[in-house]
Order: sequence, then C-alpha cells, then structure tokens
Amino acid sequence: MAFDHVSFRYPRARANALDDVSFQLAAGTSLGIVGESGSGKTTILQILLGLRAATAGTMLFDGTPLDPRSRRQMRAVRRRVQPVFQDPYSSLDPRQRVGRIVAEPVISLGLERGRAQVEERARAALSDVGLDADAGDRYPAEFSGGQRQRIAIARALVTGPEVLVADEPVSALDVATRIEVLELLRRLQATRGLTVVMVSHDISAVAALCPETLVLKDGHVVEHGPTLELVREPREAYTRRLIDAIPRLPSEVT
Repeated sequence: MAFDHVSFRYPRARANALDDVSFQLAAGTSLGIVGESGSGKTTILQILLGLRAATAGTMLFDGTPLDPRSRRQMRAVRRRVQPVFQDPYSSLDPRQRVGRIVAEPVISLGLERGRAQVEERARAALSDVGLDADAGDRYPAEFSGGQRQRIAIARALVTGPEVLVADEPVSALDVATRIEVLELLRRLQATRGLTVVMVSHDISAVAALCPETLVLKDGHVVEHGPTLELVREPREAYTRRLIDAIPRLPSEVT
C-alpha cells in the first residue's frame, strides 16, 4: 500500500485536509501516524479503507490505483484491510451476541457458505485475542473495555486480513489495559505477519508498536522516519509538543 502525493479537500472547505502526502507501507511492517485533532489522521484512514477517494494523487493497493467506485476492487480491499475503531463501547452492537458481531465481516463478504464454518471462524478469532470459548454467546455489556477492544480486534481478524488499520485503538482504555492491548497487537503483527497502520495523538502508544512514524500537522507531513529517532531528536517544534504532551509519572512519590 502507498500514498503517492495524495491530497484531499472536503466539499466547501477552504483548505485541503491532506496536502501532498506520500508514504509506502511494506508488507508485515507497522506505521504510526500521529498528530493533533484536525491534522488529517482520520482522512488518511478513510482513504486507506476506500471510504473516500483522493482529490489529487493516488492511493496504490498492490501497485494498482485504488478506485472506491469499483465494487470488485473494494470487495478485495475489505477482505484484506480491516479496521479497529477507537471506542470499544460504541463500535459493538449491544443487541447482538459477540459471536454474531465477530462473524459479520465473514457473512457480509460471503467468505463461508455454511453456518458451522462461519461460527468456527468467529470462535478461532476470539481465541486468537485471548477470550474464552463461551465469549461468543454473551453480549458486549458483559465485558470490560479492554475485553470489548479484544472483541473488536477479533472482528477485524476474522477475514484473515493482511492489513489492520487501527484508529486510536487504546485511547479509551486505562493504562494497564492499554499495555495489554498494545502487546496483543504486537503479538498478532508478529505471528500473522500483519501490516499495521496505527493512528493516534499519543506518540508513546505509537512508539510501543510502530518502528516508523509519520507526523501530520494541518494535513502536511512535517516529519517521517524511525520512531525512536523522532522521539529522541525531533526536528520540528510541533513534534516536540506532541512528545511533551505524553503523560509522565512523577519522579518522586510524596
């Protein structure tokens, strides 16, 4: 996947939400995209998922320009690229049992013909994220926030994707649970060879998972390189502000 000089402007907007953004994403790697609200992070995710088309430039998928109007191409993209959303409380339908929620992408894409095969896929995905065998028979309200985010990750995994696009996947969780979910994503990335794109305003969360980071400000790329280098020696004052905003424990307990 790659962005080749991509720009995007919303209707009636005075300025571009993205302006000449380029990056390449090699298979099996992880890229963090960080920036404040309004920097263009969500727009990049929408283009990656085929929900919006670039105003200028090209998004490439397997070396081919992505056309969101092509049903055939988008069907392939939706099987191979799956999202994990920010809020584990609102992203799961409270009226559905967890097994049905996780199985939904398999059903909508027609990946299995029989009910037993669909259910087996859902059970396997829930097992992969560390949830018990009976989790599929329960409702989202019966789970903690961290468990709900695991369910959301299972739903993303059930199609056997090559790419996970994670939108602030730990921002709604407490510190201990954030660590657990980031470790789960790191394990899945390693064992499945997943490509992960993680969007966040928190550069510390990105640093825990992504060796490469792109910093956005007002739709422009202001820095792009190895995450540790950006954290240790940021070139831009904007990147320094993002780093300074990372919550830190006090050095002394009184």
